[in-house]
Amino acid sequence: MNDMTHDSEMLDAATRTDIDGASSQDHYRFLSDIKVRLSVEVGNVSMTISEIMDLREGSVVELDRQVDQLIDINVNGTLVARGEVVPVKNKFGVRIAEIVSNGMTRARVERRN
Repeated sequence: MNDMTHDSEMLDAATRTDIDGASSQDHYRFLSDIKVRLSVEVGNVSMTISEIMDLREGSVVELDRQVDQLIDINVNGTLVARGEVVPVKNKFGVRIAEIVSNGMTRARVERRN
């Protein structure tokens, strides 16, 4: 093995050790300033173009969700939680009711009535 290959392998091993030795808190700190889009989906419906073109001011579109169902909370289009709409200083807010991980509920909070 030549010296250049050996040096490269040693550098790779040292880099892996530094990365592997970092705590998950260090990893989170590194990622903490990255901006993502959090969106809340109340419901949805499929409509034809004709139905959409017929919409006017005052039209009501019925969504697929029941009023008492939790709403989806997405980060960059990926479902991460479910919650309920709450008022916050004359604006909409959302109270997290459950956290979703890999399509499965990870934690559930009791819903307030």
